[in-house]
Amino acid sequence: MSSPLVWKVHNGTEQIGSTRYAEDAAALVSLAGEGARVLADGCIVWREGREAQPAGESYDYAADVMHQRRRAAAERALARRSPR
Repeated sequence: MSSPLVWKVHNGTEQIGSTRYAEDAAALVSLAGEGARVLADGCIVWREGREAQPAGESYDYAADVMHQRRRAAAERALARRSPR
């Protein structure tokens, strides 16, 4: 069974790709250039041109940041749904 296409790459209002792996999304967003963004589960996890370094310098770095932000967004969503 294959994993879903989690990482959505957008350039402006147009979705230009969906990938299974964050590293592939990093490659696409680096090709799209400044202003492109990656979404996972409806949350923006990368904005090319607004990060510490461009995705093209290190796909692994960009993927790690995307994973961290996706995890943080999921934890926030879970905290909102959980009764206190």
